[in-house]
Amino acid sequence: MLKYLIKQSKSQLLGASLASIVHGICSVLLLAQISSALTSDSDREAMALTFAATALCVMLSYIVAAILFEQLGQRAHAELRSFIAQKVIAADYRQLELLGAARVQSALSEHCSRVAEFFVSFPVILTNAVVVAGCLVYMAFLSWQVFLLALLIVGLGSLGYHLAHLRAIRHLDIAAQEQDHLFACFRSLTDGAKELRLNRDKRNTFYDDVLQQSIEKVRKERTFGMSVFVASAGWGNFLIYAFIGMVLFLLVGDVPDRTLIMTGYALVFVYMVGPLEALLLNIPRANLAQVSANRIEEITNAMTSAESQTRSVELPSLQAIELRGVLHRYYHEQKDEMFTLGPIDLQFRPGEITFLVGGNGSGKTTLAKLLVGLYPPEEGTVKLNGVAVGDANRDHYRQFFSTIFSDFHLFDRLLEAGPGNTLDQKGNELLAKLHLQNKVKVQNGAFTTLTLSQGQRKRLALVVAYLENRPFLVFDEWAADQDPVFKEIFYRELLPELRAAGKAVLVISHDDRYFHLADRLLRMENGRLTVDPQQPAHTKTEVSVPSLLAVSSIS
Repeated sequence: MLKYLIKQSKSQLLGASLASIVHGICSVLLLAQISSALTSDSDREAMALTFAATALCVMLSYIVAAILFEQLGQRAHAELRSFIAQKVIAADYRQLELLGAARVQSALSEHCSRVAEFFVSFPVILTNAVVVAGCLVYMAFLSWQVFLLALLIVGLGSLGYHLAHLRAIRHLDIAAQEQDHLFACFRSLTDGAKELRLNRDKRNTFYDDVLQQSIEKVRKERTFGMSVFVASAGWGNFLIYAFIGMVLFLLVGDVPDRTLIMTGYALVFVYMVGPLEALLLNIPRANLAQVSANRIEEITNAMTSAESQTRSVELPSLQAIELRGVLHRYYHEQKDEMFTLGPIDLQFRPGEITFLVGGNGSGKTTLAKLLVGLYPPEEGTVKLNGVAVGDANRDHYRQFFSTIFSDFHLFDRLLEAGPGNTLDQKGNELLAKLHLQNKVKVQNGAFTTLTLSQGQRKRLALVVAYLENRPFLVFDEWAADQDPVFKEIFYRELLPELRAAGKAVLVISHDDRYFHLADRLLRMENGRLTVDPQQPAHTKTEVSVPSLLAVSSIS
């Protein structure tokens, strides 16, 4: 993942890196000039001019490097989020269900931020590495014995840091994995707010035994991992000071100008401590970025798809959809076993209302997901107008459906194509027909509010489904949260309108008092499908109010 980001910004990264290297070199030159000014009586005016020019170069190179790397960090953050979002949009729906929303949210938020921080910490690492290397070179210029001792100290420090790195990175990995679970807890904190407030014991257990434990695990693992890095940095600093003591009191003997020599060495050593400490403290941040990058890569690699994304083309008329020997297996939580749905043989035609009924967990929603193309069948074939649906055309096939599942999501904007003013007008007319005109309006292609009851939100979803104007509509327990008045409107007015407009409709329902209104009644039990014959209901209901279909121009 880091290689991908670096490749995307190669020229800008190269320029920022060169600016950081120049900054480090100029910092070392500035140190050499300070040391020379303290130990030499050369032309002070020339030294002052050189010092001023070098200091100006240090400032300018720092500003250029910092700005470029900040741009790189923000660009990396944006590209990562776009990359993950594109993978989510293109991924198979079943894979997203198995992956879980919490891991995706964790990747989009914290892991992306940590990878972006790499580009902010990288100039600090690069600049200070140049400063430390320059100080060592300056030492070699002053004394090769001191340089060899410095190499020995740096080698010992690097070995200790490497061993600490191996230990710390394991704990940071554990923290990154627990972070995904923590995001799921955060989601439960808001999604389950009603349940937590209504049950004190549940609230306390959730906070003490679930949320707090997850927070503590992330804290402990990260604290331990970063503490190991800090301890290794402290070890490095101790070696530096030990180095200073050995040079000042052992290597530098009773020689002429001993005070000036000791002053020069001490200045170099003390100056090097700051960059070395910054280097040792920023390397863990780069390691955290690597951990997060690996996590993002692991999550995005799990979001694969063999399907081809189709172009926007006009849909042909719907003639028939057939399921032949369709079979699907999945883990059934209630029964704690693998559940087999099918084999299913079924056909849908325009102008036909089909009711799908059955007990909870019988496989009704799973069948609907197979029908609309969210799940590919493990066995059997789905055909659209006689053409088999596969990876090459499944995305095109899904465009025939408008759905309202029980766990539907409402976007605040009407994302359907069309002129904004026309969309606003049609949307508001539909809202009025559904008695929502005093609760919400459509302005500039967006709903003014989504803070409504579940039943009202389902009516908003119905508005969206009407505006999409697709040949096949699927309603999964749409009327379950509606009051009796809107149940009557839905079953006795809206469904006949859709039939009259030539739409194919599948309704998953438990409202047995309306079963007789269906053209066909399908019953699902333990993954098996049976068909109950029903009398056509075309003449049973007269639409007594202005048609929603006429309002939305669907017909």
